[in-house]
Amino acid sequence: MASPYPQASLDNKSFESDMTLATTNTILKSDDEKAYSLSDVGSGASSAAGIDFPDGGLRAWMVVFGCTCGAFATFGYLNAWGVFQAYYEENTLSNVSTSSIAWIGSIQNAFIFLPGLVTGRMFDMGYLRLPVAIASVVLIMATFLTAQCTQYWHFLLCQGFTTGMASGVVFGPMIGVLAHWFKRRKSVAIALASLGSAIGGIVFPIVARNLIPKVGFAWTMRILGFIQLGALITTNLTLARRLPINPSTSSLIDLRAFREPAYTVYCAAVFLGFLGFTTLMTYIDVSAVSVGVSPSFAFYLVSLVNTGSAVGRLIGGVVADRIGAVNVNAPMSLVAVATTFAWPFARTKGEFIAIAIIFGLAWGNFNTLIFSPVVELSKVEDVGTRLGMFMTILACGSVLGPPISGAIREHAGTYVPVAGFAGTYGVGSDGMQANVWRLFAGGMIAASVCLFVVVRYLVLRRWRGRF
Repeated sequence: MASPYPQASLDNKSFESDMTLATTNTILKSDDEKAYSLSDVGSGASSAAGIDFPDGGLRAWMVVFGCTCGAFATFGYLNAWGVFQAYYEENTLSNVSTSSIAWIGSIQNAFIFLPGLVTGRMFDMGYLRLPVAIASVVLIMATFLTAQCTQYWHFLLCQGFTTGMASGVVFGPMIGVLAHWFKRRKSVAIALASLGSAIGGIVFPIVARNLIPKVGFAWTMRILGFIQLGALITTNLTLARRLPINPSTSSLIDLRAFREPAYTVYCAAVFLGFLGFTTLMTYIDVSAVSVGVSPSFAFYLVSLVNTGSAVGRLIGGVVADRIGAVNVNAPMSLVAVATTFAWPFARTKGEFIAIAIIFGLAWGNFNTLIFSPVVELSKVEDVGTRLGMFMTILACGSVLGPPISGAIREHAGTYVPVAGFAGTYGVGSDGMQANVWRLFAGGMIAASVCLFVVVRYLVLRRWRGRF
């Protein structure tokens, strides 16, 4: 059966740089037409016949590099949260519960997605450089102010809300920008851009771990702020729109998108995935210390996860351009299920290293490839709005996962039921409590994989094919 997403038909297309958008012609599209035809996903044919995407060239790759630097300063910094979680538990916030401290990191992760609802709409309306510039300044100020924090609510405000919100405004438009410059090599472009997230997740924890004993927490945060400053200057100098402004959506939220089963189910799949994936990222180093691994080594586990993530992003991006993003994400998410379930039983350095690297491979694939299907399920003029709604849903998964897992760990006294919540099933102590954990925790990532398969069928109308 043919795909329900017909091929786009456009006339009189003249795409120029964002400095001459006013001179471009209007794109003619029907309401049912998509920017990227999904009827061609199996053959890899061009989905927007007649649209000339550069798919390379100096200017296009400069945009990718700018997005990489932006991801480094935002997502990369947030990916280092596990180091701060461990440091705060042992030092500054030692009198605060694990789940309460986890709320700081969860709010960070939630707010990097939450502004997408606004930034996506602003991007569709042509606003890019000014919001990114303002948010860059706010992000650097928040990092500097974190150096002065001494109480829980200080960290919650500066490192939670402010850092997360500013990061979201910087990161929000990046996928939309890349969609202006790449079609055939879109997954590779997104993978290279998101590589900054993995590099930041390697660099920031190592810098923090080595500098805190030497110069103290306050100066460490200031140095991290200067690192962000250099990256964000590059981002602000290189990001640029390319396609004409065509704001067809009249509001921040386009609820018509949720009438499409594929888009709705895909949002639910990634929401469940984030509930599970963010748990191990938050607690792997803390759990290592709790079973006797030295804190000096445990600090590097977050960097090892992000090292695996860097490899996963690159490989996933290349393979996804050939077989489809969902076809890569589904099996790699099953790998994450296995490693998440094995994680609580790790006791030695070697076991934790293996868990960190293998999980990182899956996390890199997931975090990189979740955006491509949303772009393919969107019109060119509405891609920002749909990405914004998608990111808002992701924010809910990001904010709920670690605190729920932290509360489970505090109540049970072990990370085994935490893994049950994040992975496949709980293996708690005997009795009613263990059954409750099994029923409550469920299989977040495993459920996400099942929904990925459903989405592929809804798009292709068959169980196998490129998507």
